[in-house]
Amino acid sequence: MATITSHGAAGVVTGSCHLFAIENGPRILIDCGMYQGPEEEQNFGPFHFDPKEIDYLLITHAHLDHIGRIPKLVKEGFKGTIYTTEATVELAEIILMDSAKIMKEDYETRYRKAQRKGSEDDERLPLYEEEDIEATFNLDWYICEYDNPVSLQEGINVTYRDAGHILGSAFIEISYKERGVEQTIVFSGDIGHDNNIVQHDLAECTHANTLYVESTYGDRNHQSTEDTINEFKKVVIETLNDWGNVLIPSFAIERTQEILCILKEMHDRKELPQCRIFLDSPMATRATQVYNNYSHLLSKKCQDFKERDGTIFDFEWLVYTPDVEASKQINEFDRRTIIIAGSGMCTGGRILHHFKNRLWNRKNTLIFVGYQVEGTLGRHLVDGARWVKIYGEDILVKASIHTINGFSAHADQNAIIKWISNIEDLNRIFLIHGERDKQIILRSVLENVFNQKVHIVEPEEVIYL
Repeated sequence: MATITSHGAAGVVTGSCHLFAIENGPRILIDCGMYQGPEEEQNFGPFHFDPKEIDYLLITHAHLDHIGRIPKLVKEGFKGTIYTTEATVELAEIILMDSAKIMKEDYETRYRKAQRKGSEDDERLPLYEEEDIEATFNLDWYICEYDNPVSLQEGINVTYRDAGHILGSAFIEISYKERGVEQTIVFSGDIGHDNNIVQHDLAECTHANTLYVESTYGDRNHQSTEDTINEFKKVVIETLNDWGNVLIPSFAIERTQEILCILKEMHDRKELPQCRIFLDSPMATRATQVYNNYSHLLSKKCQDFKERDGTIFDFEWLVYTPDVEASKQINEFDRRTIIIAGSGMCTGGRILHHFKNRLWNRKNTLIFVGYQVEGTLGRHLVDGARWVKIYGEDILVKASIHTINGFSAHADQNAIIKWISNIEDLNRIFLIHGERDKQIILRSVLENVFNQKVHIVEPEEVIYL
């Protein structure tokens, strides 16, 4: 009998990692992501399975909470084949190298502080280093194309379909035989929605017997894309007209490209007041180039920009600041700037320096355009914190705070229902990748709509298929 055990993203949003084991067959891992927020200590704990026994790793997409522990998996003995899309491979290398760099810097900072205090305690080493990432990309990678089934081995086929979440993202269909009867299980990964700014829309899923589906925004519906863009434009224009600055903590992948696309369109339509726009994130800069190279996988708007300008995102007011010195020079501009910087949840990165210099000024505006996990600085600010500590200094929050959730690359409740409603032969629905209170709401709604039991997966729970 086949089983699925969730070793992450069960009852929480992050750490996606699900082990699908077929009786007398292969052991297939779907994602191996990093925990973020309150659960991040779990990254340093042991896997609850032997990495050496994993035959295949299927990656849904390149976000850190879906790939962030893969080098640790390799470090601890995984030598199997990795399956994913071509764009995901490129983005994964960018994100993992950045992750290793940050962990190394954090370790060195903690070590210096311990030395100054005369501490004899050994500081915990980084989860992995650059050489572990190199070893990861030296393994056998198989490139999957959307809608083209791939045979893992006789009787087991995998199909990647466009998840409409970020570049290269996919939900994964696995077909196999159980006692002579063909079964299909679908892992949603993170699914997007219709009316994307940059991405293609979420592809239909038409058949599955078992579904593991994300539930990040299962308790609510986003405002429309049109209303979201209009709200964003209004905040930006009002701030710039008041000679203030706009701070946007943005995820390097997808959200940054969406913001750049909107700003470019505002510029073209002469809606944007004269300003300087800084993309102050080396990782986001590299990711933006990858997006530019895969324009055929993006929305018609992006393809039109590429055909017209030879580039999707660049325009005259946009400045990239790849090095630290260029980043520091942004401080010379105290009015009418838009600063897009990581990290998206304000847990590190250059956005913290800009917070330190600008959060205390009431003329400035902070716009959150992505989900903020509990326990992060971003979540504290969203929840109304009046003081925050940055690099050991207490900073008064006077800048206006705006949360525009309609930008989310995750499907909302209605989009999840719509997506599931197209699936035929569906017998079992399992909720993963969401906070428990939101999953309880989504479970109730889905049970009412589809008149069948829906199960919230517990950490390390073994599901028998």
